[in-house]
Amino acid sequence: MSEPKPIEERLEEIDQGPEPLPWLEELPPKQIVAELDRYIVGQHEAKKAVAIAIRNRWRRAQAPEEIRDEILPNNIIMIGPTGVGKTEIARRLARLAGAPFVKVEASKFTEVGYVGRDVESMVRDLVDVAVNMVRGEREDELYPEAEQRAEERLLDLLLPSTVEGGDAASEEPPAQTAEGSGSKEGGSRSLFVVSPKGEVRAQPAADAATERRRRTREKLRQMLREGKLEDRQVEVEITQQNFPLFEFMQPPPGMEGPDFNWMEWFQEMLPKRKKRRTVRVSEARRILIDEELRKLVDMDEVVNEALDRVENHGIIFIDELDKIAGERGPSVGPDVSREGVQRDLLPIVEGSTVQTRYGYVRTDHILFIAAGAFHVSKPSDLIPELQGRFPIRVELSPLTKEDFVRIMTEPENALTKQYAALVAAEGATLEFTPDGIEEIARIAALVNERLENIGARRLHTVMTTLLEDVLYELPDYPTKHIVFDAETVRQKLMRIVEDEDLRKYIL
Repeated sequence: MSEPKPIEERLEEIDQGPEPLPWLEELPPKQIVAELDRYIVGQHEAKKAVAIAIRNRWRRAQAPEEIRDEILPNNIIMIGPTGVGKTEIARRLARLAGAPFVKVEASKFTEVGYVGRDVESMVRDLVDVAVNMVRGEREDELYPEAEQRAEERLLDLLLPSTVEGGDAASEEPPAQTAEGSGSKEGGSRSLFVVSPKGEVRAQPAADAATERRRRTREKLRQMLREGKLEDRQVEVEITQQNFPLFEFMQPPPGMEGPDFNWMEWFQEMLPKRKKRRTVRVSEARRILIDEELRKLVDMDEVVNEALDRVENHGIIFIDELDKIAGERGPSVGPDVSREGVQRDLLPIVEGSTVQTRYGYVRTDHILFIAAGAFHVSKPSDLIPELQGRFPIRVELSPLTKEDFVRIMTEPENALTKQYAALVAAEGATLEFTPDGIEEIARIAALVNERLENIGARRLHTVMTTLLEDVLYELPDYPTKHIVFDAETVRQKLMRIVEDEDLRKYIL
């Protein structure tokens, strides 16, 4: 195993872009929280809890083998109103850590009852995400080789080998021949080549044709790399991978992931359907690269690594957990379904083996992060067994006007920066003054107080209303430098604030 990089070097790599970072688990919790702070404002306790959970995975990997399997993750429940960052914390953490991540709503299992989609489907979805993730990484690694192979196939299409041997030699006359060698009376049709030392040797015409073909191929290669042949038409043969019939042959809900993937077996048994298409070189290159990537990527290795990532690094985010919580005791109606979903979730969370189309998956070390507003119910309304499987509970605080100001200025993906980028596409600049941002935050907080509190999502509706006319008229806008100060914001949103016409803000 290679030595881990110094923390300073890793943080420099983080600054280069939001690419998946598989080594994030090796960072100290403080550094993980600092990384989350770049995108999410506040909620330090929740960030601290997830950072510890991620760090514990690395610590478990360093533990002795005889106790490693006994160290189970501490699942987390995030409690807080909507729009405060619960989902974003889990999603951003999984993306940075390069971990398979899937988000499900607990309430959807109550909608279909006992005969619909079962709770094990979340694990199957996680496996599918992991397979796609690992396959994408393998394709990125093998892309240069696939590109090179596709280039050779493109050259074969541009310069087909339809003429060989003596016929090939007759396409163009030899550059230098011996006197009388190409006469009408016949001759050897040999090419005499002079070496740098002055030695003269005869080269067969077939070798000469091969050399001419090689030079022509290299010229085509150079033109191909310079993009001079992008509009030329070539004919490619495409192998169709799937049949339309398979769209109607999916397993019914609750029966996904049989032990034997009979659909893949059926595809292998049926003859491959090939179709010839005439396309541009640019499109042919993409088609050929895709075919070469399918040949180069070893799907057995991809599946093995994906299953390992799911079992040791997977994260499942269960939202709306409060929707399946209710008062315990004898009950009828929807409460039965809610408690039934809790009991179905229990074996998955506490650790079991789930059957997927790629193989069996153990859920013992998957990290489960649950979330809910818990306005009507409370975590203690869950069945005791499920409560015990979520030992870590963190409460997220509602967002205030000051938080809204920070949300619009501090994160790297702040709304003000997003809209500035959109406006820049039209050759204009968009500027928000500090007092203008304060006014936007004040109005968003005011609307949240008067209506349902939807947290930071309210900023999207306020900003959309504020910039609606600008974005509509931007191509013909009289000025290319647009400034929003407090007075401008107040005038734009005066009707909303004074008349309390807040219907437009309801999501």
